[in-house]
Amino acid sequence: MKETITSYVGLDVHKDSIAIAIAEAGRCAPRFVGTAPPELATLCKALTRCAKRSSTLVVYEAGPCGYGWARHLNAHGWRCEVISPAHITRQGAEKLIKTDRLDAVLLARESRAGNLVRVAMPDERDEAIRDLSRAREDAGSARLRARLQLKAMLLRHGRAYQGKSSWTAAHERHLAAIEFDHPAQQIAFDEYRQCVKDAHERVERLTQALREQCEQWRMKGVVKALMCLRGIDFVAAVTFIAELGDLSRFAHPKALMKYLGLIPSEFSSGNTRRQGPITKAGNKHARRILVEAAWTYRFNPRVSRPIEVRQEGQPKAIRDIAWRAQLRLTYRFRKLNAGRKMTQNKCCVAVARELAGFIWDIARHVKIPA
Repeated sequence: MKETITSYVGLDVHKDSIAIAIAEAGRCAPRFVGTAPPELATLCKALTRCAKRSSTLVVYEAGPCGYGWARHLNAHGWRCEVISPAHITRQGAEKLIKTDRLDAVLLARESRAGNLVRVAMPDERDEAIRDLSRAREDAGSARLRARLQLKAMLLRHGRAYQGKSSWTAAHERHLAAIEFDHPAQQIAFDEYRQCVKDAHERVERLTQALREQCEQWRMKGVVKALMCLRGIDFVAAVTFIAELGDLSRFAHPKALMKYLGLIPSEFSSGNTRRQGPITKAGNKHARRILVEAAWTYRFNPRVSRPIEVRQEGQPKAIRDIAWRAQLRLTYRFRKLNAGRKMTQNKCCVAVARELAGFIWDIARHVKIPA
């Protein structure tokens, strides 16, 4: 049985230092303890001097330092949680004056008051797949940037490609036939082409590595189940699950929609109800995947050959959910766009919100090994 928490410690973690503050149970004001170097042994020693290990809750904000400190402290007998910085309420002068010392005191005080929202700390195996997924996403962004730079040079010199689709075999033949009169321009063009080629090969290597690593991943079953949905291919499914982990932690699909920041903001008072743009809270990578997938639902429902291949071997319950999703979301897209004259961007976000509900429903039917 866990001992009652009597001390609440806030850590403001940085690369070069860790500010420590503590708030004792009761109504005493939180106090700043000091600053420690970013070393586990030194931090544990500093915590031991000011708090009892079994009755202390340590918190720090999620950020670039990741979950390493929480894992280390938990392994050494401390109870440590990573909290969401987006849900920390700052009042008055706290919005104008921000220091490491004040941030640590704020964390300790809000932790004692129970006002902080804990971030679900991923399994180390899941985090490894997430790192690989994000590396592939970064490589894709670099490839897009390289392609745009090459196109920009061709556009400046009136050599823009007039075909239907870029980066196809026909487009590559067009690029191979281009020559510039000045050697300097030819060197620049060749370097841009080589950069595009290298970026594309990097994306392909990371995609293949992602496929190989997912064969031993405990979330493989959920990934394959989500691929039954229209607009969710292998990369999209892996990215979504790697970012969110086990979806069973969401008790209701609305909780998932809220976490992804796909619900509209609201500014209401009295009898007036006014809704604004979506909150965009939560994980931006997973939200991007859903919005991109939602664009495919502007077409009529049908099970194409790629979807049919992805659904092979999946239970009938999951395939039925995927088909209901097509019927519902394609109808929803048409109704919002044609019936209510809503712009396509807004329709797409509304469809993405409902798509999250179907994803939650599919994940319920897949058992995840420990």
